[in-house]
Amino acid sequence: MPVYEYYCSHCRTKFEALRPMRAADDPIRCEHCDSQRTARVLSVFFAASGGADGEARSLGGGCGCGGQCGCGASHN
Repeated sequence: MPVYEYYCSHCRTKFEALRPMRAADDPIRCEHCDSQRTARVLSVFFAASGGADGEARSLGGGCGCGGQCGCGASHN
């Protein structure tokens, strides 16, 4: 089950919730203030591999495009 990030516009905090994909955009109460003024936010992630030289490398584009958008971000 994936972890999703949500933003509460009432208390202006972000929180995470472990939910099935089919429920990702369903209403959810804020875990801080119990408000229902929440929305799922775009989450970014970083994947790294130790590799032979131990250096961490980002997979795909810095903007999350996987190197396909031409945005000029470092696509190592």
